Amino acid sequence: METVNGNQDRSEEKERTAEAFKAFLLKNNPKNNQNLYDHLTQLLIKVMDERPQNVLDVFEDLSRDVKRGLFEQKQNTLRDLPQTTAAELLAEQQRQLFSCTEEADQEDELVDTPFPNVSEIGFYLEQAGVGLGRMEMQRVFLAIQQLIKSEALQHCRLWGKILGTQSSYIVAEAEYKEGEEEEEEQSIEDTAVGETGEAGAQENEEDPLPQSSFKPPPVVPKEAIGTGANKCVYYVCSEAGLPWVKLPSVTPAQITIARQIRKFFTGKLDNPIDSYPPFPGNEANYLRAQIARISAGTQVSPRGFFQAGEEEGDEEDEAPRDSYEVNLDFECIPVAEMVESLSSWVHHVQHILQQGRCTWVNLAVKPEEETHDDDEEEEEEEEGALTEVGPPLLTPLTQDAGLFNTPPWSSKISSALTRQHAVAVLRSNLWPGAYAYACGKKFGNFYVGWGLKYTGKGFSPSVPPLPQKEYPSGPEITEALDPTLEEEQAEKEALEEQQAEQESLEESDEEEEEDD
Repeated sequence: METVNGNQDRSEEKERTAEAFKAFLLKNNPKNNQNLYDHLTQLLIKVMDERPQNVLDVFEDLSRDVKRGLFEQKQNTLRDLPQTTAAELLAEQQRQLFSCTEEADQEDELVDTPFPNVSEIGFYLEQAGVGLGRMEMQRVFLAIQQLIKSEALQHCRLWGKILGTQSSYIVAEAEYKEGEEEEEEQSIEDTAVGETGEAGAQENEEDPLPQSSFKPPPVVPKEAIGTGANKCVYYVCSEAGLPWVKLPSVTPAQITIARQIRKFFTGKLDNPIDSYPPFPGNEANYLRAQIARISAGTQVSPRGFFQAGEEEGDEEDEAPRDSYEVNLDFECIPVAEMVESLSSWVHHVQHILQQGRCTWVNLAVKPEEETHDDDEEEEEEEEGALTEVGPPLLTPLTQDAGLFNTPPWSSKISSALTRQHAVAVLRSNLWPGAYAYACGKKFGNFYVGWGLKYTGKGFSPSVPPLPQKEYPSGPEITEALDPTLEEEQAEKEALEEQQAEQESLEESDEEEEEDD
């Protein structure tokens, strides 16, 4: 009996040991949540399925394959392909700027295309301490070359760059082509409004509404294309390689309101302008107005480089000339003299009047009423005393007015060590970001900034006017309170007494007449 009991104890002990060993094999690894028991099971199944030769030699490889299979099933190390970024899309579009055409076409374009000298302009801008960097300048000039080809422009140059909160504007200035006419987008809307107004008037003929006697002030007409503030056309793009967008022509109302507000650009041309006074247009119109103001105030050239152009017509015409031509007999001004004296520089862009135009127009005289009668000529002479005249073309910078004890211009020399090869640099203090350089017969203008004028102090927007009264207050139109019953009876008795007295007087008068 003792032998049987001993064998049972040993077998139970072996079972407990086996269970403990199996529990040990089933213990999971906290890193990968795997255990040796499952690994050996899968390994033996793999050996029985594949039955490789020399199992003992490849046993470690089979074990590594089993582990790798478990790892690949639970965690995938492959990553999804990243989406194309905005920088890659821009680089793909800019790559087209560096594509070359056939050599024959290139030779013809080099002769006929009015393309500026990239290296020379970039060098002078570096001497002046401004610019966009060599790489960006190269891409911008290639984009301008592409613009010249697509639009068949006669002359085009890099005007500058206006910064924005979301994106910036690269601005190119070009001359209007002869015979080019601008498409008026508002013509369709105006005709639609006129048709609806006529239809409404016909409907209200039976019961007409009261007409207001208010007459709005006359609208200042826009200057013709190729003259005044609309002498040049401007194209903008956010980055070199992106499509160029032509800005619309500017109106006097837009220039007038732009002088009264200050708004940062967002980089979106269709963005509305929320301001007081309300601006008549979107960001594209506001950008065009600011470009016109900056050009009129900062586009300068060496004295004598341009001369007044010969215009056909009466020489006694007092209208300011807006044309000039290159003086072939121009003598270079020394760089030191251009740095020391502002009289060596002149404006070659017309001044914008308070009316919002470069040439004053008389709003009191309608075009239909213009005749050659003597009486009307006398009236025009009287009204001519109020004519606004700005400084003439090619006016020296010494006549520019400062602001808050700040001089309008600051000048410097690019290098004091090599003066014989230095460049005269001019910086505008009224329009921060506007620069001009000159060296010999070479000069240029460039702007890079936020497109805002220097105010000298914190800008405070104009306050809206007080609301007007609907009608004048007075006893004649003031509504009175309803009388009480006692007041009505007292008033009635007073009227009866007056009537009785009047009747008694009339009777006495009749008796006297009868006696007579």
